[in-house]
Amino acid sequence: MTALSERDMRLLAFERGTWRTPGAKEQAIAEALGMPSTRYYQLLSELIDSPEALKFDPALVKRLRAQRARRQRMRTS
Repeated sequence: MTALSERDMRLLAFERGTWRTPGAKEQAIAEALGMPSTRYYQLLSELIDSPEALKFDPALVKRLRAQRARRQRMRTS
């Protein structure tokens, strides 16, 4: 089993945050992580599929997986 990288841990920690205004999260992604929001969400989606991420923060990863599954169901119905 591979340990999470520093970047992976930063992504998960960042995702625990809350944002109250539209666009605030996207701006924070650019400022805090130095990447476009599209890339952030690609990396996050890959990350939450890893057993290491689940072990690192089970509640967050399960919540994110459930959100993703709901969005996929909504797109296909």
